[in-house]
Amino acid sequence: MPAYTYEALDAQGQTRRGVLEADTARTARSQLRAQSLVPLKVDAMQQPSQGLNTVIWQSRVFGGSALATWTRQLAGLVGAGLPLERALSALAEEAETPRQRDVVSALRAEVNAGAPFAKALAQYPREFSAIYIAVIGAGEQSGHLGLVLERLADDLQAQQELRGKLLAVGLYPAIVSLVALMIVLFLLAYVVPQVAQVFTSSQRALPFLTSAMLALSDAVQNFWLAGLVLIVAGFLAARQALKQPALRLRFDAAWLTLPLVGRLARGYNAARFASTLAMLAAAGVPILKALQAAADTLSNTALRHDAQDALVLVREGAPLASALGQHPRFPRLLVMFSRLGEQTGTLPAMLQSAANQLSAEVQRRALQLATVLEPLLIVLMGGMVMLIVLSVMLPIIQLNNLIK
Repeated sequence: MPAYTYEALDAQGQTRRGVLEADTARTARSQLRAQSLVPLKVDAMQQPSQGLNTVIWQSRVFGGSALATWTRQLAGLVGAGLPLERALSALAEEAETPRQRDVVSALRAEVNAGAPFAKALAQYPREFSAIYIAVIGAGEQSGHLGLVLERLADDLQAQQELRGKLLAVGLYPAIVSLVALMIVLFLLAYVVPQVAQVFTSSQRALPFLTSAMLALSDAVQNFWLAGLVLIVAGFLAARQALKQPALRLRFDAAWLTLPLVGRLARGYNAARFASTLAMLAAAGVPILKALQAAADTLSNTALRHDAQDALVLVREGAPLASALGQHPRFPRLLVMFSRLGEQTGTLPAMLQSAANQLSAEVQRRALQLATVLEPLLIVLMGGMVMLIVLSVMLPIIQLNNLIK
């Protein structure tokens, strides 16, 4: 049944907004009048996009941090004993944006009509992931929706914090690299030709460094557009090639073997895998379904392949720790904590401990990498500028020696 957003006046003259279901807009107005409301505006609400109608350019209603905040607010209301429908109504009234209000109001309408909350969330796959929906569904089935929502909010917040810290660590080296590149290109394209043209008119042979720098400067001036097109084309070609499953698998496997970034990638993916598996197991999701959902969160296809192999072994009766231990790409810490959790009957708690330790290790290694990269980038930038300055100064020194 279509949904309509409305704006109406109540008996006290207060403006009320919300969403209701009706066959037509006229029926929606009749429903409002039956509730002693005076309809001011009734508009058909855009339904969740599917297939070719999927909106690609539009941003998500709930960003990462917004979803964590909204989930925690909902957890607080439900945990306080408020019915889910009333909790969603309160959140719709306090929504920060009209789009957010429309989505929450539509969820409230679905729940009010008798649909499970997880099914209502499934109508918005761009906003709520399959893991989010699975955890909510498990919480509804177990009767502990408030507790599950609180754990889900904690997990979302932890993921955002880890992603934010990694971004902050890599931001400074990225800025330094970009500034260095712009300075070098400016010197090669403008400064070097202006200064060196004084010496090119003479018949004397220029120093090798000056000649090489002038040749490089000419290449930058004459072929910068072709070089830019080549770089963009190479990037697009590489991106298209990595869409091939076999090639992407080999690339991701090789990426994990790199000395520094490989260990970071392993730790980040393993932390996410362990955290998701712990949350799903604590919510009562069956281990096979939880393993499949946790494997889907892995951005590295090689690790995802290993997780799916472990899922097959667990389905055949192997313990989780043994299944993970047969794949050396998973950190030994995760295998050890999984074994302890299975032996003591506290698998979710042990998996969460492993996730916390892996996250802390990733942050520590990322900080160490940034600490090493920062002075190296500065030295590299200084070295390039020094070479350019030397290429300009060497002919001057040579001319000065001839005059003497």
